[in-house]
Amino acid sequence: MKTDLKITLVQSELVWENASANRELFSKKFQTFEGETDLIVLPEMFTTGFSMNAKKLAEPNDGDSLNWMISEARKHNCAITGSVIISENDKFYNRLFFVLPDGTYEKYDKKHTFTLAKENETYTAGKERLIVNYKGWKICPLICYDLRFPVWSRNTEDYDVLIYLANWPKVRTVAWDTLLRARAIENMSYCVGVNRVGFDGNDHEYVGHSAVYDVLGKQVSPSAFDEFIETVTLSKEHIESNRKHLQFLNDRDKFTLT
Repeated sequence: MKTDLKITLVQSELVWENASANRELFSKKFQTFEGETDLIVLPEMFTTGFSMNAKKLAEPNDGDSLNWMISEARKHNCAITGSVIISENDKFYNRLFFVLPDGTYEKYDKKHTFTLAKENETYTAGKERLIVNYKGWKICPLICYDLRFPVWSRNTEDYDVLIYLANWPKVRTVAWDTLLRARAIENMSYCVGVNRVGFDGNDHEYVGHSAVYDVLGKQVSPSAFDEFIETVTLSKEHIESNRKHLQFLNDRDKFTLT
């Protein structure tokens, strides 16, 4: 079992509704990494920005963006996760891919579509949560608005890391910071949030604040308003020792989602 896990946060501007330009952008960023990493985390809809123009932008599940992720994962010998606009069975999904170094992948469709932006009128909500087993770590990847719903992220599987990919606007940065910390504390897991920066095609501003919080809610990564790439090492011993000492998860409520 791997005792440490290196996660690389890529906080970036995005080229509005231009998938090929964004893939090229991230390929160049990946070349600047120093040292090795186990997992690269990209923002929500990293190929387009948070767009409702799904009819124009959607790709098939096995489209160019997934194939690019597979190629980059193999090239850098690490996992990569990010979400893409996908068309499947005449429906659109905000779909997260978790691509492993060997090119295999798992997927998660965003459960909570953002009604304020009418995402629910364009994209079909997912129904199942994903837990990825990777290098001895259990990882639960979610997307943006999911952050506001603690029942959906409740740690009933004893996962080690909770990840949120986002296009979270500047105007609600306080909520982003607060909820990421809360999810880490209540689930006694690392909580990783990766957000974008810059302006999108709707003139919404994003200021990043991508961060990693440990099981006690302490921020263990730098916080920046601009583009940055940061690799943070997560410790399995930190999780296990605190859970054993505090045992808060033993008292968690039992429930069934319907």
